[in-house]
Amino acid sequence: MAAVIAKRERLNCHTDQSMQITSSSWHVTKKRNPMIVHRENKRTISEETGNAGQLSTRTKNPSKKRKLSKEIEFLEDEKIPKRHWNGIDTITTSQEEDVLAEWEEEALVFMNIKARSKSRKLDSVMIKRSPKETKKKICDPIDNSLCSSSSLSSSSSGLPFSHLKSDSSSTDRCTKKNVQAKRKNFKCHQCMTERRTVVPCMKCEEKVYCIHCIRQWYPNLPKEAIAKQCPFCCRNCNCSTCLHSSGLIKTSKRDITNQEKIKHLECLIESMLPFLKQICKMQKQETEVEAEIRGLLPSAVEISETLCYNDERVYCNHCATSIFDLHRSCPKCSYELCLSCCQEIREGSLFSRDEVAYQYRNRGYDYIHGGDPLPESYLHEIAKDRAEPSIQWKANNDGSVTCPPKEMGGCGDCGLELKRILPVGWISNLEAKAGEMLHTCRNRQGILKHECAVSGRDTLHRVASREGSNDSCLYSLTSNDNQQEDLCHFQMHWAKGEPVIVRNTLANSTGLSWEPMVMWRALCENGDSDISLEMSEVKAIDCLAGCEVGINTYQFFKGYMEGRSYDNFWPEMLKLKDWPPSNKFEDLLPRHCDEFISALPFQEYSDPRSGILNLAVKLPPGVLKPDLGPKTYIAYGIAEELGRGDSVTKLHCDLSDAVNILTHTADVALRDEQLAAIEKLKMKHKAQDEKEHLERERVDKHPIIEGLDAESSDPENKMDVPEITDQKDHYLDNNILDVSRDDHLGARISGLSTSGKETGGALWDIFRREDVPKLEAYLRKHSKEFRHTYCSPVEEVIHPIYDQSFYLTLEHKRRLKEEFGVEPWTFQQNLGEAVFIPAGCPHQVRNLKSCTKVAVDFVSPENIKECLRLTEEFRRLPKNHKAREDKLEIRKMIIYGVERAVKELSELISTPN
Repeated sequence: MAAVIAKRERLNCHTDQSMQITSSSWHVTKKRNPMIVHRENKRTISEETGNAGQLSTRTKNPSKKRKLSKEIEFLEDEKIPKRHWNGIDTITTSQEEDVLAEWEEEALVFMNIKARSKSRKLDSVMIKRSPKETKKKICDPIDNSLCSSSSLSSSSSGLPFSHLKSDSSSTDRCTKKNVQAKRKNFKCHQCMTERRTVVPCMKCEEKVYCIHCIRQWYPNLPKEAIAKQCPFCCRNCNCSTCLHSSGLIKTSKRDITNQEKIKHLECLIESMLPFLKQICKMQKQETEVEAEIRGLLPSAVEISETLCYNDERVYCNHCATSIFDLHRSCPKCSYELCLSCCQEIREGSLFSRDEVAYQYRNRGYDYIHGGDPLPESYLHEIAKDRAEPSIQWKANNDGSVTCPPKEMGGCGDCGLELKRILPVGWISNLEAKAGEMLHTCRNRQGILKHECAVSGRDTLHRVASREGSNDSCLYSLTSNDNQQEDLCHFQMHWAKGEPVIVRNTLANSTGLSWEPMVMWRALCENGDSDISLEMSEVKAIDCLAGCEVGINTYQFFKGYMEGRSYDNFWPEMLKLKDWPPSNKFEDLLPRHCDEFISALPFQEYSDPRSGILNLAVKLPPGVLKPDLGPKTYIAYGIAEELGRGDSVTKLHCDLSDAVNILTHTADVALRDEQLAAIEKLKMKHKAQDEKEHLERERVDKHPIIEGLDAESSDPENKMDVPEITDQKDHYLDNNILDVSRDDHLGARISGLSTSGKETGGALWDIFRREDVPKLEAYLRKHSKEFRHTYCSPVEEVIHPIYDQSFYLTLEHKRRLKEEFGVEPWTFQQNLGEAVFIPAGCPHQVRNLKSCTKVAVDFVSPENIKECLRLTEEFRRLPKNHKAREDKLEIRKMIIYGVERAVKELSELISTPN
């Protein structure tokens, strides 16, 4: 009988002897008894080994027990599905049988002690328990720790560990059966496996969580708290089932009254109506041109409809702007042209938009770290010949436009015909309806124009030191459940184009874990095997070289917690952008998506599903929507500013508004030997910068002598040379400020002064819209002092901000203020803080710690004009520029936004109070 029980024990036993993963590190600790993988599981394991080749290795040795590699052990303890394990043969040695036998013996001893103790109590006092009380006592059998005296004492102290019920008259054989029966009945809700010690929930009286999962996935929750209310009841359970479920929590913080809805919709229509009128005017002008071409009256012009499906976007072949209604199309080659390009052709102001060759040579590993370049790339690069100027594209005398020649993507044979996508007169009728609705509302109750009673709750924090300006402070508040008053303050500052900071946003959420490993586990446990396989390796960006590198996902997250470095001890900064890739965040991580939306402040604007003031949600069902997020950004970071290879998001400007929440941080400390190596490498970087600067000076003198361009020759360039020479120490390491000049800023650079106090997770610099021209001028002037791909100097600038090639260090920010009087809003983003960035405000971010941020874009009525301006600037970029495509489709949002707002407002007004 003992042999039969031992055999059953081996079949039921799972991985409780597996090693522990600490909450502060991804290192695997080898406190592990021999692991047994049973033959009944072998088939499942071996059937789904799709990704295990990259994650683990297996060594055959018939004379020894087979061991799992660290990575397989890690995956097992993380409860990654078995398809990610390598198939492992089962070998049960005598030593393992001894371990099981010893465990059984200890369990029986413990149960006998409990039985005798209970028997003595029953002899003295008869206690009658209700069925409900008895149910609460039933829990999982036994933990290894129960064999120790400390565990026994803790068990008797009232902690909600499960103990097997034992009848006072039970024999050892009955006790054994009882152990086996109870072990089968209790499954941990987290890992869905039978565990020896579990913590039952006294609230739902259904869910239990094993000690192993509590330590691994809920390290900050004490067992007593879980016993009182389990993670499932708290709605922050991160088991596989819950992480792949949506709708478990309410994402909206408060219900908006009908009166508030009416005011918001009035504001929305009032903001959009002027731009809708502009669209109608442009379409009317094109219709009049078509009438002249055909010799008809505008009212007699019939415009044929072009076939366009809801799940496709139509773009202009010349400027890549989204086409939403009237446009011109070639009947032969289907070349399509937007109305803006048609107007520019007739005016003779069409931009050529030729492709530009971006030249960044890989000069080798040594060059990136301050050494000499590879021999074959050391020669001075000669710029490629510019492409021939584009063929002049002119309109005919009657205003008609011919399809461009083949060199420009057309056929050159036919005239472009006027086409439509929407029904005839739909936009003009919409304009009339919107005007009437606005007039009706004004007569009823007046219209809201951000009129709020400004109280003392408007909290401003100084984040800049601009002379003669009153906008050196930003509105910063603490998140709370009643945001009506705060919304008024937000709208007041938002309308001025100022960023807003909201603290403590995660406090209003359920507390779901944002640990990167939790999210990765959810992706790996996805039912789609292709997605699970894809998540075993990620494409990260190496911030030093500016290139993508493939890395095992576990290794990436291990470096996130502990840091990584190159062979020379220089910190290796990696980051994941838009992870999971594409627009799959809501599908792959539905529970995290709900958690993020529930934490969003000012959901009237930021909610990507139902924000009443968010134009992005106004597109009708079935229409292809822009990918505005949410998206996750996971990156390494350290407090010290390296100057080269920092974990940064370079200076850029978003086409829409955005809100960014810092959901998780990990502090990575540099060792003394690493700090010493960094200082030596910085000296090499200085020498390399000086050498290349002198080389550029020598080369640049040649065209100046020949007098190619008076504007680019003597006065300004000659003034720049002594300026750089005077600030030699600053230029040689243009990313490191001279500490002797400013102790405060110097300490901020080194990061040493912050060792005694907590720092934020990320450093933000956001520039005002009105400072953009001066900012662009500074970047063009000093462009070659910056490094981009392969750590090569920036040789060509198409657009200083849209190229996303620059990050201004403390030294560059100092010089920017000194030379142009421009200073950004600079502040640290702490854990749980949300940063609202208005459209059109250039910004950059440096991670001071390893950070996980989640961001979502939205379109507010206050910034429609700015979105249209940016769309116009983006369409003038070269064809192969990464920022050129009109991904926002703001004009389409406007027309559908007005339509939906008019419809909803009409329903609200007609509804009795």
